[in-house]
Formats: sequence, C-alpha cells, structure tokens
Amino acid sequence: MAKFEKGILGGFSGKVGTVVGVRWRGTNIMRSLPQRGDYTPSELQLQQRAKFKSVIQFLTPIQRIVGRFFGNEQGDKSPFNLATGYHLSEAVIPDGDGYVMDYPKVLISRGDLRGLTDESMTADANQELILSWMDNSGQGNADANDKLIVVVYSPASKLYQQFDPAGLRSSASASVNLPAYYSGLEVQVWATFVTADEKLAATSSYLGAVTVN
Repeated sequence: MAKFEKGILGGFSGKVGTVVGVRWRGTNIMRSLPQRGDYTPSELQLQQRAKFKSVIQFLTPIQRIVGRFFGNEQGDKSPFNLATGYHLSEAVIPDGDGYVMDYPKVLISRGDLRGLTDESMTADANQELILSWMDNSGQGNADANDKLIVVVYSPASKLYQQFDPAGLRSSASASVNLPAYYSGLEVQVWATFVTADEKLAATSSYLGAVTVN
C-alpha cells in the first residue's frame, strides 16, 4: 500500500490496471489488487456461512421490530447487529444439511422492561389467536400503558404477521387475527412489551407453537 499526493490530475478512486485508489481518513491511498487464487473454504467456514444465512433470512422480515427493540447500540453495533450475534450463538441449530432457528430461544426484543408473566396462548376459530397474561402493572418499571407487540411466524410458508401494538399491559389479554391462508398451518409466536414512548423494551417471551384453526 502506498500514499500519494495529488498531481495535476488530482487523486483517483477505483481500479486502474493492477492497482486501486481510495481515499481513507483524508489521505489518498493506492494499493494492489488482491491476488485471485484457488480457495476452498473449510468445513467450519461453510457451517458459519450457512448459520449466518439462516439467521439473516429469519430476522430480516422482522427487522422493523428487532432493529428498534433489541438492546441499545454498543459502539458501531446496532440493535439488529446485536440480535444477529445473539441468534448466531444461541438460537440456531443443525437440521439435516442446513440450519434452522431454535424457536424457544428466539428473541424479538431484549431489554430491562418487565416482561410478560404467566403468559398463555390458544387458537380460536376463524384464524384467531387468544393471548393472556397477568397484569403486572406497577411491579418494578411495568406500566399499565406499556404496549404489547406480537410476532407470528409460519415455518412451512415462511410468512410472518406482526402486531404492533396488539394491546396494552393492563388489558391482561389480546386477540390477533391471521389471514385465512394461515388456517391449518402451525405457527410460532412471540410477544413482548415496550413503553408507550418506545424507549424501553422487555426481553420477549416465547408463547409456543399452535395450529391455526
């Protein structure tokens, strides 16, 4: 890598012959192109790529929720980066030749707000899911007006439904209606609370799997 001063034609960026010019921290840098060679990734590298692909494919459709409520930025790591790191290390498991999410360990949010207590879920007629929990308003930092967020995922169809908000903490129950094409499908369900101003979130709860009626 070499540093060069601007000549009569100025600096350059991009590839010229076998070198590439870039501007880095206010300085013009010139470096050689990387050598192409025969490279075979190791088995471990292939596994890591497969895990990463599975995690990103799962999280991206719910990025609007995960990217807002998965902790606070840490240096250059966004909440979505933190969520990706967590799921790579804790919530993805081998499945045949690939990887799938370990649904009970999946988190749609992570934070210090008080979460759901004694939560349960049942499937009702007409693609309706009924959720219930104990109203723990006033315990710790739990507030009656905290908003409930629910994510429903069908592994078979790879479809999501997001309910933001689905209700309030003080309601102690909520119902979410799924489209008709969910009928007969098994879905995985997660729920969490966030404050009314969305500045604080709870660590989400896994409500389990249920077949939609």
